[in-house]
Amino acid sequence: MKRPIAFALIAGTLFGAGLAVSGMADPQRVRGFLDLFGTWDPTLAFVMGGALIPMAVAWRIQQRMPSPLAAERFTLPTARDLDPRLIGGAALFGIGWGVAGLCPGPAIAGLAIAPVPAAIFVTAMLGGMILHRLLPAAPAKPSKLETSHV
Repeated sequence: MKRPIAFALIAGTLFGAGLAVSGMADPQRVRGFLDLFGTWDPTLAFVMGGALIPMAVAWRIQQRMPSPLAAERFTLPTARDLDPRLIGGAALFGIGWGVAGLCPGPAIAGLAIAPVPAAIFVTAMLGGMILHRLLPAAPAKPSKLETSHV
């Protein structure tokens, strides 16, 4: 089981380095990107656009692999439906990103760069995660396949 830990360490290091080099860990740069009608900073648009290329390559490689390098099988998301919880969560994420200039990855990296503001954000983020676990789950809806047979 040492192999998956090494992969996680390498992936985390690459991710953190990418955040630092791209400026995505800088809340001011993020706010500048989100300020469409003020002094808009398009830098992060190029970062996000540049991320599409390796991700597209990764999807093509994954389709040809019988199994991942560090696990027995692939576990890819299958849900494609939009529900109020997903939309509400996305809205809260966007509001938090715009207000704080941070999202989870850069916030964790920010603990080393600017510990106090990042710690406030990370504490609030962990509180939200705990609250989500404590709230009752949404009732399961029958799938389209199940309702078509009724």
